Amino acid sequence: MMQKSKKIDEEALAEAYNRALTLEKSGQFDAAAAAYREVLELDPDDHGGAAVRLASMGHGETPLKASDAYVATLFDQHADVFDNVLVDQLNYCVPLLVRQRVQAVGLGPFKRVLDLGCGTGLTGGALRDLAEDITGVDLSENMVEIAHEKDLYETLYVAEAVDFLDDNDDEPFELIVATDVLPYIGALEPLFFGAVDNLVPGGLLIISSESLPDEAIGEHGYAVGPHQRFAHSEAYLCARLAATGFEIIDISDITVRMEEGEPIAGQLVIARFKP
Repeated sequence: MMQKSKKIDEEALAEAYNRALTLEKSGQFDAAAAAYREVLELDPDDHGGAAVRLASMGHGETPLKASDAYVATLFDQHADVFDNVLVDQLNYCVPLLVRQRVQAVGLGPFKRVLDLGCGTGLTGGALRDLAEDITGVDLSENMVEIAHEKDLYETLYVAEAVDFLDDNDDEPFELIVATDVLPYIGALEPLFFGAVDNLVPGGLLIISSESLPDEAIGEHGYAVGPHQRFAHSEAYLCARLAATGFEIIDISDITVRMEEGEPIAGQLVIARFKP
């Protein structure tokens, strides 16, 4: 069925979104939720991430993932300052932790590597000398442009991670790495099944996740945390990996980054695809 594309009333959208943010910051969560629902009516593609904000306040269903429009907008806006903010201000060191764990477990070098959610190329840079050929994929065009300037990747694509895995028909990879991707995805089956379809037998998947106490995550195994990012329980990660044909080689508790001076806990998982 054909759908008419609805022109967004930018002025009304900005007013509703700013009102929602102000209400949320002042602790008026019911009123904020009503305003975020107005935002979603005005902008069903959800460029502002209203759905994850509703979920983080406990006023909406936990979505299966953050909207593509939200993730692309968020990272397009921050691309120019991304490395500085993430590494210097938030102490983000997951790419270096990936490198350390890969070497500690005695893996690599790799012929073909896929860096999902490559951003500006932090993980690509950390693994560059361990890989013959690296493909980078990111939803943000601005991020991909910066990664391109660094000359770290043989191939770069602007695409959503699962869409890329579904559509890709190039030869499979020995390693797929997805650092800082899971915080924007709730249900992980599509990602893991997509990875299986793009790995050689015995190929590796490396993922980083954020975690919360089990009672905050609940029965789904994932939830939107207070910073509008998805957290996953270790049990959920392990169960979903096993269900899609992976065995876990290495799992580490890590500090993903700092947020308002507090460490954000997470996991780094290395899994092998066993057909």
